[in-house]
Amino acid sequence: MIEEHYDVCVVGAGHAGCEAALATARLGLETIIFTVSINSIAFMPCNPHVGGSSKGHLVRELDALGGQMGKNIDKTFIQSKMLNKSKGPAVHSLRAQADKAEYSKAMRMTLENTDHLTIKQAEVTEIIVEDGVIKGVKTISGATYFSKAVVLCTGTYLNARCLFGEVVQYTGPNGLQSATHLTDSLVANGIEMVRFKTGTPARVDKRTIDFSVMEEQPGDERVVPFSFETDPESVQIEQLPCYLTYTNAKTHEIINKNIHRSPLFSGVIEGTGPRYCPSIEDKVVKFADKERHQLFVEPEGRYTNEMYLSGMSSSLPEDVQHEMYHTIPGLENAKIVRNAYAIEYDCINPRQIKHSLEFKNIKGLFSGGQFNGSSGYEEAAVQGFVAGVNAAMNILGKEELILDRSECYIGVLIDDLVTKENTEPYRMMTSRSEYRLLLRQDNADIRLTKYGHRIGLISDERMNRLTEKERIINSEIERLGEIIVGADKKVSAILEAAGSTPLTTGATLVELIRRPELDYDKIAELDPDRPKIDEDIIEQININIKYEGYIKRQKKQVEQFKKMENKKLPEDIDYKDIHGLRLEAQAKLNLYKPVSVGQASRISGVSPADISVLLIYLGMKK
Repeated sequence: MIEEHYDVCVVGAGHAGCEAALATARLGLETIIFTVSINSIAFMPCNPHVGGSSKGHLVRELDALGGQMGKNIDKTFIQSKMLNKSKGPAVHSLRAQADKAEYSKAMRMTLENTDHLTIKQAEVTEIIVEDGVIKGVKTISGATYFSKAVVLCTGTYLNARCLFGEVVQYTGPNGLQSATHLTDSLVANGIEMVRFKTGTPARVDKRTIDFSVMEEQPGDERVVPFSFETDPESVQIEQLPCYLTYTNAKTHEIINKNIHRSPLFSGVIEGTGPRYCPSIEDKVVKFADKERHQLFVEPEGRYTNEMYLSGMSSSLPEDVQHEMYHTIPGLENAKIVRNAYAIEYDCINPRQIKHSLEFKNIKGLFSGGQFNGSSGYEEAAVQGFVAGVNAAMNILGKEELILDRSECYIGVLIDDLVTKENTEPYRMMTSRSEYRLLLRQDNADIRLTKYGHRIGLISDERMNRLTEKERIINSEIERLGEIIVGADKKVSAILEAAGSTPLTTGATLVELIRRPELDYDKIAELDPDRPKIDEDIIEQININIKYEGYIKRQKKQVEQFKKMENKKLPEDIDYKDIHGLRLEAQAKLNLYKPVSVGQASRISGVSPADISVLLIYLGMKK
């Protein structure tokens, strides 16, 4: 029987698995990545885009740390938009439509050409654990792969089944082979599994759509790349349009008439679905007062006629789908290429893992992605990266990468997963971050590149470029604060032309930029000595000046947060022994075993009074 030895085994080659394997291999560790089908590497079984509200933050943060997703979408996108531009910079988020086939192909090529990385098409059926330590994995053929760490990134494949109407197919997404053995091995090793579900809409033939009755949705005139290393000029390409249409009363009538035939409502589906990405039948039932729902028609690639119906995922029977979709303006004669379906799968309760994404009870076993109870390509990718990096750090005897929620959206995501009760697939949103003004997508490189450099995935050259960028930003803001302009006719004319009121007394250029209607470029005529600097630096100057007061206030909040995070709790506490804690708090604290008072404060069922008791307890211990 085959026996091979590696440093790291990665199980699954979706977005989490790819980032995990690339991270460990790039750090010099011999890595093998398993997939049930090599053709499904970095596969996009659902929506054809990367980024979006808050998810764009995750991708840019991943890039700043040394991940691959941002670079890959920059090479393979077909449309790009910066969302929420009419709002403040905290919620600006980049979103790019992907060419699904090209995205997968480009990521596969990256994996295939990465040193120290082996790709293996095989179903992993068993983890090998001895005395609470991972030793490797076994495949369905009986082959054994010994390793120092294992990263589980199984996505939606574990015991997966796809459903629409009365049809139940025991497959993974898009008819791909499911993984039907690994769950038993995980349960046998004391891992608690849960059942979640997600869904996807139909795909239709572009040639059968009437786009003339839909609203065209073009991309941005000037595209901003995801990766801080991508040349902005290289992404100024010809883009494909998306389209917007709506459901109507007839659509809703058909859905309501057939709601009993949806496995979601008939009780056939066992798993819990994502609240923030509901099926169309969910929307119609829960928001009965709404006369219509948005439907975005999005291309799946440059070289296919398949169009994705974003906003209308469903598990209704085929005949109902056929009738329902044909009530939509522009889709009256549309031919359905792939039916919509729901998919159920096994994943873990994430309270079993640490912030490093290592299992608490099995040393060397890490996990990332939808296997951890999250949803989305972006959430998966960042978790896979963190799991892979920490597997490598453990093997190399180096400091783990633990990102807290005051530093990045990745920190918010992981902290929420391991600290809060997640009864449904977790989806990232900007509202989940308390410090979102600091954690903007535009400054992800300034916040996180230092960590990527420390772990060895960011080059000295890239780190030096960032240091120079920060120097220019700071020195330019300082220079602008020293230049005073007077209240003369020339200055008044320039200000009035820019839609601003004239000065009555002298003011610095910083004070002028703070005006809502002005910015660095609009006062250029008042600054003849201004240097030539890049657009991304100008953006940082404007934001730092305009939001200075808010930024300072949020930094003070972070200081308070850090104090609580730095109050560490011993691992071996039995909270039942701490008098004054309520019974619910004792139970929850023993269940989650928080690493700090700060984390304890975010556990549901732990009150401010309980936190006071913990602080007194720590004081007495000192």
